Amino acid sequence: MTNSDAKRSDGLALEVSNLVKKYGEFTALKGISFGMKEGEVFGLIGPNGAGKTTALRIISTILRITSGSVRMFGIDVGREPHEARKILSYLPEDAGAYKNLTGNEYLEFIARFFSDDTEDVRKITSKGVAIASLGDRMNDKVDTYSKGMARRLLVARALMIEPRVAILDELTSGLDVMNAQEIRRIVKDTSKRGTTVLLSSHNMLEVELMCDRIALINDGLIVEMGTPMELKERHNAGNVEEVFTRVIR
Repeated sequence: MTNSDAKRSDGLALEVSNLVKKYGEFTALKGISFGMKEGEVFGLIGPNGAGKTTALRIISTILRITSGSVRMFGIDVGREPHEARKILSYLPEDAGAYKNLTGNEYLEFIARFFSDDTEDVRKITSKGVAIASLGDRMNDKVDTYSKGMARRLLVARALMIEPRVAILDELTSGLDVMNAQEIRRIVKDTSKRGTTVLLSSHNMLEVELMCDRIALINDGLIVEMGTPMELKERHNAGNVEEVFTRVIR
């Protein structure tokens, strides 16, 4: 399937249907389903071991599907992972950059995976530099960066290729308030330009601030879903953290 075929899909950027993932006798995902609209920021949240990261890794084509399906702009992720990879970007929580490269060198290195054309590589790298917004520090080696600077570089790496779908696991984990706010702004600006964002976070404030809709997953099942406002009204809660606590309990 080509990207033009994908544009003629049913209007959903991402459609997850009855997704099951087993590891031997253990079932990590027990038939989850949800859909995302183009340009939407969708949060997948739940306690540790609930199945969040497994779901993200399947959607990112890293793990195989046991049963069910994932379609991304009409592309069957299980059957056509190579096509899906052309339009998605995945940033895992534990991602790292090559520490012996400068920020500029690292972004250029990644850009070369997406184009053999020198001018295209330059344009992609320039977008990454603008997103990272690290100024002269882009000329310094990554091993001199703070955690916040390194995460900004990695977010730039994920978004500079202008993916149709960006999958972000624990986007601002371990960052201070200022760095976290800046990364959230970058991601929100990217979604406004049309990128569909699927994120997972333990930070309930972050989820409430960023997400158009949220799905709560527990023990391999989606147990609640809706906009932050809908969830708060449904559970008579003051914030998403209260919703999360009540639903999981």
